[in-house]
Amino acid sequence: MKTAFKRTTISASLLTKTFVAAGLLSLLITGCSKDDDGGSYYNTPPPATQEATVFSAAGDSSTIIGTINQFRAVLGDSLNFTTGKTSGRREVNWDGVPSTFTNQNNFPFDFFNSTNPADPDGRKRGIVYSNTGTSFRVDSTDFSEIDASYAAQFDAFSRKRLFTYIGSNISEAIFKVAGTNTDAFVKGFGVIFSDVDDANATTIEFFNGTQSLGVFKAPARNAQGGLSFLGVHFDNEKVTRIKITSGSGVLAAGNKDISDGGTNDLVVMDDFFYNEPLVNN
Repeated sequence: MKTAFKRTTISASLLTKTFVAAGLLSLLITGCSKDDDGGSYYNTPPPATQEATVFSAAGDSSTIIGTINQFRAVLGDSLNFTTGKTSGRREVNWDGVPSTFTNQNNFPFDFFNSTNPADPDGRKRGIVYSNTGTSFRVDSTDFSEIDASYAAQFDAFSRKRLFTYIGSNISEAIFKVAGTNTDAFVKGFGVIFSDVDDANATTIEFFNGTQSLGVFKAPARNAQGGLSFLGVHFDNEKVTRIKITSGSGVLAAGNKDISDGGTNDLVVMDDFFYNEPLVNN
């Protein structure tokens, strides 16, 4: 069953509206398809039409910031720092992560959605990462402590910490009402990636429950810089879960990027952007 998509693409150099079939641009969804990481079958057919606005840009920080600001405006002009909000947006950078959780493989899955009343509001941003048996790492050394070759591999958008999933290039997150255990949804989500060489390898898949809303590709880096931004906003859908595929390999000692003679495209993450998570009734 093919699903028609209305897709609006906004990039640093292009503002066009296109209408494409789901079989094009990696947006094919079937009613009974198996998640490629071994998850369960999705038996609920998708609705007849999805509408998504895609924001993408590649280059250095000065090149991609215009597209990021467009995405911010769609998410909500107000950047929220406290709980109890029902509009506006949230952002996650890794620069305020304490030293106890930096340069170690011990970043808590719920760090940005603590439900402890004693924790500061900065720990309550409504996003929880899924524990699939490995660990997250926030790093201030460009991951050079894992392999020295990485020191010159990755650029940061917001200095200087970057983020990756150790042991897998696939990570997932769900949304909660900020500071609570209440299930929530967002309408849009975006990521800044570092060192995307393969334009087909780094993606974000969006879900409403078990129903996939589509797979969207991050643009490859270019001569202007090593950063890639991808953000997607849905007008008429709820996003309860996102699945991020960062390149085609994992960071490990001796594992080189394809631009450094290796066999895999190694990609890490920087800032996240999403609208205020709202209760999923």
